[in-house]
Amino acid sequence: MDPAQRYLLFKPERLALIMERTGAGVEISGRELAARVGVSHGTIQNLLNGTTRTTSERVAQRICQVTGVDLLVLWAPTGRSVPADEPNENKTGAGA
Repeated sequence: MDPAQRYLLFKPERLALIMERTGAGVEISGRELAARVGVSHGTIQNLLNGTTRTTSERVAQRICQVTGVDLLVLWAPTGRSVPADEPNENKTGAGA
């Protein structure tokens, strides 16, 4: 595991949907997910609202373990084809 590897959350709304019904068939709150992953509640909230787009490999893997989904369902490893810091998209512009 590369400690510097970052993972980009594809769609925050997908994480929110998975939290409503995890791989175990139960709902998990942001606070419970944070506690089980070992991060602050604010970290989960920032991922859900799009304020934070990336996280460490360890956190991405733990979120997937807790919610019962495969890593690439939620995350993309950053690198040449997936930039770690994407510019904010204009959601009101053309193509939105």
